[in-house]
Amino acid sequence: MDNMGIVVESLDEVVSFFTELGLKLEGRAMIEGEWAGRVTGLGDQQVEIAMMATPDGHSRLELSRFITPAVVADHRSAPVNALGYLRAMFTVSDIDETLARLVKHGAEIVGEVVQYENSYRLCYVRGPEGLLIGLAEELK
Repeated sequence: MDNMGIVVESLDEVVSFFTELGLKLEGRAMIEGEWAGRVTGLGDQQVEIAMMATPDGHSRLELSRFITPAVVADHRSAPVNALGYLRAMFTVSDIDETLARLVKHGAEIVGEVVQYENSYRLCYVRGPEGLLIGLAEELK
């Protein structure tokens, strides 16, 4: 997988949140014009993107803020059993410490931290703009 894309309203706020989670901002750019719209099927478009890399460097998150055309749907409050792409899960070394840091960026835990057998501690979190992410701490 090259990257996963998330459409947001505020790049600054969401970049800050994912930076706190350990991702590194690789760059920001304005992508615009008819050529870009041929890829997305949106026609002439203007979108500001921020590319963020996971700490291991193997995956990327592409955050997009559409200027034109306007956003047409909002799925941020969809429950975890909604159809379609919904969340990304991130491995963390200490779920409690990570939650404490993310709360400072407006994160709210969806349910509770649970333990799956002797393998993982897991939870879902709603971050800025209601974005849903999962956290997984592998138990040694």
